Amino acid sequence: MKLHLPTIYPITDTALAGIPIPEQVKRLIDGGASVIQLRDKLAPSKAFYDDAVSSVRIAREANVRIIVNDRADIAMMAGADGVHLGQTDLSPRHVRKLMGQDAIIGFSTHELGQVEAALALPVDYIAFGPIFATRTKAKPDPAVGLELLRAAGRIAHGIPLVAIGGLSSENIPLVFDAGADSAAVISALMSDPGRISSEMRGLLAIGSRV
Repeated sequence: MKLHLPTIYPITDTALAGIPIPEQVKRLIDGGASVIQLRDKLAPSKAFYDDAVSSVRIAREANVRIIVNDRADIAMMAGADGVHLGQTDLSPRHVRKLMGQDAIIGFSTHELGQVEAALALPVDYIAFGPIFATRTKAKPDPAVGLELLRAAGRIAHGIPLVAIGGLSSENIPLVFDAGADSAAVISALMSDPGRISSEMRGLLAIGSRV
């Protein structure tokens, strides 16, 4: 069964939240998340794998999907539902062969040419951004803005489009107005670990009004 893309797509961040990934997952699920991406650019492979295994177990009990950022190997070994790939990761074609037709594969794009090229790849959704300036990457790509997001939506031809980068309760309505199907959120959810669940509920309420 393929992914039904939610309006709000939360992504973990241990550096921001200051709590382990499995605990972030618990709090996101408590807030109503149905799909969660596990992202940790700094953790050693074994630590990230252990967190992924625990997170998948937690998510299974709540019928929540887990997508692993970058690491197809960890996604496969942990039994995750899929993987999110960047421009410098393994090709989606190779990962599709590895993980099979049932796996969910997302793919990051940062310019319109990359969106167009992604149409020929076996991906289930395309992420586009950063829409606004973001602080969750050490060397972020330049912000693309809302007009390029609108153009990306026209190019995507029905493939679900996820906006990412600098999104918050204040500007999320703007990305939906510009044609995004989903909003990937990191900082607005993870900056205060005590409010992860309530912030998730608040963002879903915004998403339900689009």
